[in-house]
Amino acid sequence: VFPANSGNKEITWMMLEAGAETDVVNSVGRTAAQMAAFVGQHDCVTVINNFFPRERLDYYTKPQGLDKEPKLPVKLAGPLHKIITTTNMHPVKIVLLVKENPLLAEVEALQKCYRVLDLICEKCMKQKDMNEVLAMKMHYISCIFQKCITFLKEREDKLDGLIKSLLKGRDKDGFPVYQEKLIRESIRKFPYCEATLLQQLVRSIAPVEI
Repeated sequence: VFPANSGNKEITWMMLEAGAETDVVNSVGRTAAQMAAFVGQHDCVTVINNFFPRERLDYYTKPQGLDKEPKLPVKLAGPLHKIITTTNMHPVKIVLLVKENPLLAEVEALQKCYRVLDLICEKCMKQKDMNEVLAMKMHYISCIFQKCITFLKEREDKLDGLIKSLLKGRDKDGFPVYQEKLIRESIRKFPYCEATLLQQLVRSIAPVEI
């Protein structure tokens, strides 16, 4: 709690990597993230809410059950973990993170990654301590990966073409229509309709016309 309350993002991150629990509550029933939010340390709240232990991803790099092959090749775990834990969720940022890593910027690699993200999303929703925020984030990144696959398969300019589409503004006012539609599409495709977060997003976005 103390690093989060002090606003020190680096120490907060180090403690999380060392195994600090994010859901432990203090004497008044508040988690570290809730206490940090209470005192206005929103950067630390973002760090805590975006933290995803590497070992939870490494689980998928080992064959499970009757599987002969792991769902995620070991070489993809590091690049994927970097994207999962990023706090900048702008779609262009995520595509750039894919583009800058040759291991990720391939159709087969992205297919394996988005399937693992979908599994993590499902686990987040079905576990005892449901984490709707993390589930939505995994689903959102999965949707962007799937869009990357489409451009890698169908466009000569590949991911550069996707970045240009996301950044291109509408002629009359510069509004990025393609980007808005991608984000709305990812929300619409979220498979857990009962999620409170999804319902809040739909209520906020539905009345607003593009």
